[in-house]
Amino acid sequence: MNWEFIIKSLPLYEKAALLTLELAIGGIAASLIIGLLCSVILYYKTPILNKVVRVYIELSRNTPLLIQLFFLYYGFTKLGLTMGEYTCAILGLSFLGGSYMAEAFRGGIESVSKSQIEAGLSLGLSNSDLIRYVILPQAFSVSIPAIGANCIFLLKETSIVGAIAIPELMHLTQDLIGMYYQTYESLFMLVVSYLIMLLPLSLGLTWLERKLRYAEFGN
Repeated sequence: MNWEFIIKSLPLYEKAALLTLELAIGGIAASLIIGLLCSVILYYKTPILNKVVRVYIELSRNTPLLIQLFFLYYGFTKLGLTMGEYTCAILGLSFLGGSYMAEAFRGGIESVSKSQIEAGLSLGLSNSDLIRYVILPQAFSVSIPAIGANCIFLLKETSIVGAIAIPELMHLTQDLIGMYYQTYESLFMLVVSYLIMLLPLSLGLTWLERKLRYAEFGN
């Protein structure tokens, strides 16, 4: 193991890791919003929007992120719409993650008992208040494991966006291997970088899940 090469490449991996985090945070935040909106539409079974959301979920979940990125980055230029690499990356992660988040939220919403909903309606709550104060708080607690898994999944999926020339961790590793032939050292730094990002996220989500479970059911 060439430790001198590893030390020299640390600033490069630090910069790439920060970029990876920025992409992941942007994609996760947008996918949470998309997923929540889609799950509410599915819950209320809005005639036209319900079909649109179902088509979106099936299309998103059954096509690879790489194909989605190529469509955004290369396909849209044929329509006269040009987007930068970072915009395409966040849109691609959001498009993919939104469908998974929608299913996670939908599972949580469907877990809320009818008696809870009927109790809210009997108190005179409107549909928006019912969603806000009765359904979503309980659904969020149930959905946390799936949401957490999706967040970790999206962070790992950032390794794909290097295909459109974004210098994230995987792209940097491939460049270093190609230029210096330091394969083991570069891959070692790649693994360590992802562990540094993913392990705290995983532990934090586990802690949050336990806290929410205790709040809901007690010790």
